[in-house]
Amino acid sequence: MSQKNETPILILSLLITAGLIGGGFWWFTRKNSFNLNQVTTPQPINSTSPNVTQPESSGNNFASIQSVPTGLFNYGGSTSWAPIRLTVDSAIQAARPEFRLRYVEPSSGTPGSGTGIQALIDGQLAFAQSSRQILDEELNRAKQRGFALQQIAVAIDGLAVAVNPNINIPGLTVDQLRSIYTGKITNWNQVGGPNIPIKPYSRRISDGGTVELFVQDILSGQAFSSNVEFVSTTTQALQKVAGSIGGIYYASAPEVVPQCSIKPLPLGRMQGQYIAPYQEPLVLPSECPGKRNKLNIEAFQSGKYPITRNLFVVVKQNNQIEQQAGVAYANLLLTKQGQELISQAGFVKIR
Repeated sequence: MSQKNETPILILSLLITAGLIGGGFWWFTRKNSFNLNQVTTPQPINSTSPNVTQPESSGNNFASIQSVPTGLFNYGGSTSWAPIRLTVDSAIQAARPEFRLRYVEPSSGTPGSGTGIQALIDGQLAFAQSSRQILDEELNRAKQRGFALQQIAVAIDGLAVAVNPNINIPGLTVDQLRSIYTGKITNWNQVGGPNIPIKPYSRRISDGGTVELFVQDILSGQAFSSNVEFVSTTTQALQKVAGSIGGIYYASAPEVVPQCSIKPLPLGRMQGQYIAPYQEPLVLPSECPGKRNKLNIEAFQSGKYPITRNLFVVVKQNNQIEQQAGVAYANLLLTKQGQELISQAGFVKIR
Protein backbone atom coordinates (compact mmCIF):
# COMPACT_ATOMS: atom_id res chain seq x y z
CA MET A 1 0.00 0.00 0.00
CA SER A 2 1.32 3.48 -0.81
CA GLN A 3 2.37 6.00 1.81
CA LYS A 4 -0.50 8.23 0.64
CA ASN A 5 -3.06 5.56 1.61
CA GLU A 6 -1.39 4.69 4.91
CA THR A 7 -1.58 8.23 6.36
CA PRO A 8 -5.37 8.36 7.05
CA ILE A 9 -5.28 4.90 8.59
CA LEU A 10 -2.43 5.93 10.91
CA ILE A 11 -4.25 9.08 12.00
CA LEU A 12 -7.43 7.08 12.63
CA SER A 13 -5.51 4.57 14.77
CA LEU A 14 -3.98 7.34 16.87
CA LEU A 15 -7.37 8.95 17.46
CA ILE A 16 -8.90 5.64 18.55
CA THR A 17 -6.00 4.97 20.96
CA ALA A 18 -6.25 8.48 22.44
CA GLY A 19 -9.98 8.03 22.87
CA LEU A 20 -9.55 4.75 24.71
CA ILE A 21 -6.92 6.22 27.01
CA GLY A 22 -8.97 9.38 27.64
CA GLY A 23 -12.09 7.34 28.23
CA GLY A 24 -10.28 5.12 30.67
CA PHE A 25 -8.96 8.15 32.56
CA TRP A 26 -12.46 9.69 32.67
CA TRP A 27 -13.91 6.40 33.96
CA PHE A 28 -11.21 6.12 36.63
CA THR A 29 -11.65 9.68 37.93
CA ARG A 30 -15.43 9.40 37.75
CA LYS A 31 -15.34 6.14 39.69
CA ASN A 32 -13.14 7.61 42.43
CA SER A 33 -14.47 11.18 42.57
CA PHE A 34 -17.03 10.44 45.33
CA ASN A 35 -14.43 9.20 47.79
CA LEU A 36 -12.03 12.02 46.97
CA ASN A 37 -14.63 14.74 47.48
CA GLN A 38 -16.24 13.21 50.53
CA VAL A 39 -13.16 12.12 52.44
CA THR A 40 -10.13 14.20 51.61
CA THR A 41 -11.37 17.49 50.13
CA PRO A 42 -12.97 19.97 52.57
CA GLN A 43 -16.06 21.50 51.04
CA PRO A 44 -16.18 25.31 50.93
CA ILE A 45 -18.96 26.92 52.92
CA ASN A 46 -21.65 28.91 51.14
CA SER A 47 -21.49 32.28 52.89
CA THR A 48 -25.09 33.04 51.96
CA SER A 49 -26.50 29.94 53.63
CA PRO A 50 -28.49 30.82 56.80
CA ASN A 51 -27.32 27.61 58.46
CA VAL A 52 -23.69 28.64 58.05
CA THR A 53 -23.34 32.38 58.61
CA GLN A 54 -26.26 32.77 61.00
CA PRO A 55 -27.00 30.75 64.15
CA GLU A 56 -29.61 28.07 63.79
CA SER A 57 -33.04 29.17 64.95
CA SER A 58 -33.63 26.29 67.32
CA GLY A 59 -32.17 23.18 68.84
CA ASN A 60 -32.87 21.29 72.03
CA ASN A 61 -29.50 19.69 72.58
CA PHE A 62 -26.01 19.35 71.20
CA ALA A 63 -26.94 16.27 69.17
CA SER A 64 -29.55 18.26 67.21
CA ILE A 65 -27.06 20.64 65.59
CA GLN A 66 -26.13 19.88 62.00
CA SER A 67 -23.00 20.89 60.07
CA VAL A 68 -20.62 20.30 62.96
CA PRO A 69 -17.20 19.69 61.39
CA THR A 70 -14.83 16.91 62.36
CA GLY A 71 -11.35 17.87 63.52
CA LEU A 72 -9.26 19.63 66.13
CA PHE A 73 -9.94 23.37 66.37
CA ASN A 74 -7.90 25.97 68.27
CA TYR A 75 -9.87 28.67 70.03
CA GLY A 76 -9.31 31.28 72.75
CA GLY A 77 -9.86 34.89 73.77
CA SER A 78 -11.72 36.54 76.63
CA THR A 79 -10.87 35.53 80.19
CA SER A 80 -14.49 36.27 81.10
CA TRP A 81 -15.37 33.11 79.17
CA ALA A 82 -13.42 30.90 81.60
CA PRO A 83 -16.57 29.59 83.39
CA ILE A 84 -18.11 28.68 80.00
CA ARG A 85 -14.97 26.86 78.91
CA LEU A 86 -15.06 24.88 82.14
CA THR A 87 -18.77 24.05 82.28
CA VAL A 88 -20.13 24.19 78.73
CA ASP A 89 -17.21 23.23 76.52
CA SER A 90 -16.53 20.05 78.46
CA ALA A 91 -20.16 19.00 77.91
CA ILE A 92 -19.84 19.76 74.19
CA GLN A 93 -16.78 17.54 74.01
CA ALA A 94 -18.64 14.67 75.67
CA ALA A 95 -21.64 14.97 73.33
CA ARG A 96 -19.78 15.73 70.10
CA PRO A 97 -16.39 13.97 70.32
CA GLU A 98 -15.76 14.58 66.61
CA PHE A 99 -15.65 18.35 67.31
CA ARG A 100 -12.45 18.61 69.35
CA LEU A 101 -11.68 21.97 70.98
CA ARG A 102 -8.22 23.10 72.05
CA TYR A 103 -7.93 26.25 74.15
CA VAL A 104 -4.84 28.27 73.20
CA GLU A 105 -3.30 31.15 75.15
CA PRO A 106 -1.41 33.86 73.27
CA SER A 107 2.32 33.32 72.77
CA SER A 108 2.92 36.91 73.89
CA GLY A 109 0.77 39.21 75.99
CA THR A 110 -2.13 38.24 78.21
CA PRO A 111 -5.32 36.39 77.22
CA GLY A 112 -8.25 38.60 76.34
CA SER A 113 -10.79 39.50 73.69
CA GLY A 114 -8.35 41.65 71.74
CA THR A 115 -5.52 39.13 71.68
CA GLY A 116 -7.98 36.38 70.76
CA ILE A 117 -9.41 38.32 67.83
CA GLN A 118 -5.91 39.23 66.66
CA ALA A 119 -4.88 35.56 66.80
CA LEU A 120 -8.00 34.71 64.78
CA ILE A 121 -7.04 37.27 62.12
CA ASP A 122 -3.47 35.92 62.07
CA GLY A 123 -4.70 32.39 61.43
CA GLN A 124 -3.73 30.97 64.83
CA LEU A 125 -7.31 30.27 65.96
CA ALA A 126 -10.34 28.80 64.23
CA PHE A 127 -12.68 31.13 66.17
CA ALA A 128 -12.46 33.50 69.13
CA GLN A 129 -14.44 34.23 72.28
CA SER A 130 -15.04 37.92 73.02
CA SER A 131 -16.64 39.92 75.81
CA ARG A 132 -16.99 43.00 73.58
CA GLN A 133 -17.99 43.83 70.04
CA ILE A 134 -15.51 43.69 67.18
CA LEU A 135 -13.66 46.97 66.67
CA ASP A 136 -13.53 48.80 63.34
CA GLU A 137 -9.75 48.42 63.22
CA GLU A 138 -10.11 44.65 63.64
CA LEU A 139 -12.65 44.53 60.82
CA ASN A 140 -10.21 46.48 58.64
CA ARG A 141 -7.30 44.18 59.47
CA ALA A 142 -9.39 41.16 58.57
CA LYS A 143 -10.50 42.80 55.31
CA GLN A 144 -6.85 43.35 54.40
CA ARG A 145 -6.33 39.59 54.85
CA GLY A 146 -9.17 38.87 52.47
CA PHE A 147 -12.03 37.89 54.77
CA ALA A 148 -14.70 39.37 57.06
CA LEU A 149 -15.44 38.84 60.74
CA GLN A 150 -18.83 38.03 62.23
CA GLN A 151 -19.92 38.23 65.87
CA ILE A 152 -22.68 35.98 67.22
CA ALA A 153 -24.12 36.85 70.64
CA VAL A 154 -24.61 33.80 72.85
CA ALA A 155 -24.97 35.10 76.44
CA ILE A 156 -25.51 38.18 78.59
CA ASP A 157 -22.96 39.26 81.17
CA GLY A 158 -22.61 42.25 83.46
CA LEU A 159 -19.74 44.01 85.16
CA ALA A 160 -19.79 43.80 88.94
CA VAL A 161 -17.86 45.92 91.42
CA ALA A 162 -16.09 44.29 94.36
CA VAL A 163 -15.18 46.13 97.57
CA ASN A 164 -13.77 45.12 100.91
CA PRO A 165 -16.54 43.70 103.15
CA ASN A 166 -15.83 46.42 105.74
CA ILE A 167 -16.97 49.19 103.37
CA ASN A 168 -20.57 49.85 104.34
CA ILE A 169 -22.31 51.89 101.65
CA PRO A 170 -25.64 51.21 99.87
CA GLY A 171 -24.08 51.41 96.43
CA LEU A 172 -22.43 53.58 93.80
CA THR A 173 -23.73 55.41 90.77
CA VAL A 174 -22.02 54.91 87.43
CA ASP A 175 -20.85 58.55 87.64
CA GLN A 176 -19.29 57.92 91.06
CA LEU A 177 -17.56 54.81 89.75
CA ARG A 178 -16.17 56.88 86.88
CA SER A 179 -14.95 59.54 89.32
CA ILE A 180 -13.19 56.93 91.46
CA TYR A 181 -11.22 55.53 88.52
CA THR A 182 -10.40 58.95 87.06
CA GLY A 183 -9.19 60.30 90.42
CA LYS A 184 -11.97 62.81 91.23
CA ILE A 185 -13.18 60.76 94.20
CA THR A 186 -10.37 59.45 96.40
CA ASN A 187 -11.97 58.75 99.80
CA TRP A 188 -14.93 56.57 100.73
CA ASN A 189 -16.38 59.42 102.83
CA GLN A 190 -17.09 61.25 99.55
CA VAL A 191 -19.70 58.61 98.70
CA GLY A 192 -21.21 58.13 102.15
CA GLY A 193 -18.69 55.67 103.52
CA PRO A 194 -15.99 55.75 106.21
CA ASN A 195 -12.97 58.06 106.15
CA ILE A 196 -10.74 55.60 104.31
CA PRO A 197 -8.69 56.29 101.16
CA ILE A 198 -9.99 54.46 98.09
CA LYS A 199 -7.56 52.04 96.48
CA PRO A 200 -8.78 51.19 92.96
CA TYR A 201 -7.46 48.14 91.10
CA SER A 202 -7.77 47.26 87.42
CA ARG A 203 -6.25 45.09 84.77
CA ARG A 204 -4.54 46.97 81.94
CA ILE A 205 -6.56 48.04 78.92
CA SER A 206 -4.48 45.73 76.74
CA ASP A 207 -5.51 42.75 78.87
CA GLY A 208 -9.02 42.19 77.60
CA GLY A 209 -12.47 43.22 76.53
CA THR A 210 -13.70 43.87 80.08
CA VAL A 211 -11.23 46.71 80.59
CA GLU A 212 -11.82 48.04 77.08
CA LEU A 213 -15.56 48.11 77.76
CA PHE A 214 -15.03 49.80 81.13
CA VAL A 215 -12.86 52.53 79.62
CA GLN A 216 -15.20 53.08 76.70
CA ASP A 217 -18.59 52.91 78.43
CA ILE A 218 -17.87 53.88 82.04
CA LEU A 219 -14.86 56.20 81.79
CA SER A 220 -16.11 57.64 78.47
CA GLY A 221 -12.64 57.25 77.03
CA GLN A 222 -10.85 59.04 79.88
CA ALA A 223 -7.54 57.75 81.19
CA PHE A 224 -7.18 55.88 84.47
CA SER A 225 -6.03 57.94 87.44
CA SER A 226 -2.42 57.61 88.55
CA ASN A 227 -3.61 56.04 91.82
CA VAL A 228 -5.07 53.00 90.00
CA GLU A 229 -2.93 49.92 90.63
CA PHE A 230 -2.77 47.52 87.72
CA VAL A 231 -2.88 43.78 88.30
CA SER A 232 -2.49 40.83 85.97
CA THR A 233 -5.53 38.73 86.86
CA THR A 234 -8.92 38.98 88.51
CA THR A 235 -7.82 36.44 91.13
CA GLN A 236 -4.91 38.68 92.11
CA ALA A 237 -7.14 41.76 92.20
CA LEU A 238 -9.78 40.14 94.43
CA GLN A 239 -7.06 39.04 96.84
CA LYS A 240 -5.84 42.63 97.04
CA VAL A 241 -9.37 43.96 97.62
CA ALA A 242 -9.90 41.41 100.39
CA GLY A 243 -6.64 42.47 102.03
CA SER A 244 -7.08 46.24 101.65
CA ILE A 245 -9.99 47.91 103.43
CA GLY A 246 -10.15 50.67 100.82
CA GLY A 247 -9.93 48.38 97.80
CA ILE A 248 -12.27 48.35 94.82
CA TYR A 249 -12.21 46.33 91.59
CA TYR A 250 -14.52 45.52 88.67
CA ALA A 251 -14.82 42.35 86.59
CA SER A 252 -17.29 40.04 84.91
CA ALA A 253 -20.18 39.45 87.32
CA PRO A 254 -19.79 35.64 87.53
CA GLU A 255 -16.18 36.17 88.63
CA VAL A 256 -17.19 38.57 91.43
CA VAL A 257 -20.67 37.80 92.77
CA PRO A 258 -20.06 34.28 94.24
CA GLN A 259 -16.74 35.18 95.94
CA CYS A 260 -16.51 34.83 99.72
CA SER A 261 -13.70 37.27 100.52
CA ILE A 262 -15.21 40.44 99.00
CA LYS A 263 -18.57 42.20 98.82
CA PRO A 264 -20.29 42.82 95.47
CA LEU A 265 -21.66 46.35 95.38
CA PRO A 266 -25.06 47.50 94.02
CA LEU A 267 -24.84 50.02 91.17
CA GLY A 268 -27.29 52.58 89.82
CA ARG A 269 -27.74 55.16 87.14
CA MET A 270 -29.05 57.61 89.76
CA GLN A 271 -28.19 58.06 93.42
CA GLY A 272 -30.40 56.01 95.72
CA GLN A 273 -31.67 53.81 92.87
CA TYR A 274 -29.20 50.96 93.15
CA ILE A 275 -29.58 47.52 91.62
CA ALA A 276 -27.66 44.63 93.16
CA PRO A 277 -25.79 42.25 90.84
CA TYR A 278 -26.79 39.47 93.26
CA GLN A 279 -30.10 38.03 94.38
CA GLU A 280 -31.05 39.69 97.64
CA PRO A 281 -30.60 39.33 100.53
CA LEU A 282 -26.83 39.57 100.46
CA VAL A 283 -24.97 36.48 101.65
CA LEU A 284 -22.34 37.69 104.12
CA PRO A 285 -18.74 36.44 103.98
CA SER A 286 -19.29 34.68 107.31
CA GLU A 287 -21.99 32.50 105.67
CA CYS A 288 -19.79 31.64 102.68
CA PRO A 289 -18.91 29.10 101.23
CA GLY A 290 -21.87 27.23 102.76
CA LYS A 291 -24.04 29.76 100.93
CA ARG A 292 -22.96 31.95 98.03
CA ASN A 293 -24.43 34.98 96.33
CA LYS A 294 -26.15 34.23 93.02
CA LEU A 295 -26.53 36.43 89.96
CA ASN A 296 -29.51 38.75 89.74
CA ILE A 297 -30.54 37.25 86.41
CA GLU A 298 -33.79 39.23 86.09
CA ALA A 299 -31.95 42.56 86.44
CA PHE A 300 -29.43 41.58 83.76
CA GLN A 301 -32.07 40.34 81.31
CA SER A 302 -34.33 43.37 81.76
CA GLY A 303 -31.52 45.91 81.55
CA LYS A 304 -32.28 47.34 85.00
CA TYR A 305 -28.72 46.65 86.05
CA PRO A 306 -26.68 49.54 84.59
CA ILE A 307 -23.65 47.69 83.17
CA THR A 308 -24.48 44.71 80.96
CA ARG A 309 -22.98 43.36 77.76
CA ASN A 310 -23.19 40.45 75.35
CA LEU A 311 -20.65 37.68 74.98
CA PHE A 312 -19.79 36.91 71.35
CA VAL A 313 -18.36 34.09 69.32
CA VAL A 314 -16.20 35.75 66.65
CA VAL A 315 -16.22 33.87 63.35
CA LYS A 316 -13.83 34.14 60.41
CA GLN A 317 -15.96 34.39 57.25
CA ASN A 318 -13.53 32.77 54.83
CA ASN A 319 -15.78 30.01 53.37
CA GLN A 320 -13.49 27.40 54.90
CA ILE A 321 -13.69 24.91 57.74
CA GLU A 322 -12.77 27.60 60.32
CA GLN A 323 -16.00 29.40 59.51
CA GLN A 324 -17.96 26.18 59.83
CA ALA A 325 -16.31 25.49 63.22
CA GLY A 326 -17.07 28.96 64.59
CA VAL A 327 -20.71 28.92 63.52
CA ALA A 328 -21.13 25.35 64.80
CA TYR A 329 -19.73 26.36 68.20
CA ALA A 330 -22.15 29.31 68.39
CA ASN A 331 -25.06 27.08 67.36
CA LEU A 332 -24.18 24.58 70.07
CA LEU A 333 -24.14 27.33 72.70
CA LEU A 334 -27.52 28.61 71.48
CA THR A 335 -29.30 25.28 71.90
CA LYS A 336 -31.58 24.84 74.88
CA GLN A 337 -28.95 22.57 76.44
CA GLY A 338 -26.18 25.10 75.77
CA GLN A 339 -28.16 27.99 77.22
CA GLU A 340 -28.98 26.02 80.37
CA LEU A 341 -25.29 25.22 80.85
CA ILE A 342 -24.39 28.88 80.26
CA SER A 343 -26.82 29.74 83.04
CA GLN A 344 -25.17 27.15 85.30
CA ALA A 345 -21.81 28.79 84.51
CA GLY A 346 -23.10 32.03 86.01
CA PHE A 347 -24.15 33.95 82.90
CA VAL A 348 -27.58 34.98 81.66
CA LYS A 349 -29.28 33.10 78.85
CA ILE A 350 -29.83 35.08 75.67
CA ARG A 351 -32.65 32.74 74.59
